[in-house]
Amino acid sequence: MDGETPIVSRALWARGGKRCFDLILSVLLLALLSPILLLAALLVKLTSAGPVLFHQDRGGQAGTTFRLYKFRTMRAGRTPDAKELVPLDHPEITFVGRFLRRTKIDEFPQLFSVLAGDMSLVGPRPTLPDQVAAYDEFRRQRLLVRPGMTGLAQVNGNAAVPWDQRILFDIAYVRRCSFVLDMKIIARTFLVVLLGDRRMTRKFRETSHAAFVTIPDGYGQTDSE
Repeated sequence: MDGETPIVSRALWARGGKRCFDLILSVLLLALLSPILLLAALLVKLTSAGPVLFHQDRGGQAGTTFRLYKFRTMRAGRTPDAKELVPLDHPEITFVGRFLRRTKIDEFPQLFSVLAGDMSLVGPRPTLPDQVAAYDEFRRQRLLVRPGMTGLAQVNGNAAVPWDQRILFDIAYVRRCSFVLDMKIIARTFLVVLLGDRRMTRKFRETSHAAFVTIPDGYGQTDSE
């Protein structure tokens, strides 16, 4: 095992510093962003019928389940399809919802989940419990840290990248988690907001992160996403 990349980063950041940073910054961000949160809630309420927040159970660290919240961006009463990709021009997205998604403001309520310890500011995005239950041993590595509001996969193309590649980015993050990497991801998240997901797309195997993940034979050949 000598010389191999550990399954979970042994950096002090991953072992405690990251949680302290999450607590401090989530409190500061909630205070600073409270006018935007209130305005977004008001716009959602006034422009379409239905609840202000959308909620859904998601898989957290070690496969535990928690409730994730977002500002509602689609018309109320719609039954979500876990396998459906929802582009910004989807007809069920409201006018206000399109703006909230494009600017990532719809994700801001998750700061409360960060404060509660269910999420982190940076980490693999939480997926549905049914998806978590279907993970094999290799894919379950993405569950070894808290899920994040933004992550390595999200700043390298997000939904513009196939699902199997997003998991590879997540596993690489678990193994390389550090203060420097988190700061790079946060900075790159602002670029994603400005430029859009597709302009930030990179293939996993063409990035430096690929050196830290041994991909199993046949991986991704049967993935449909």
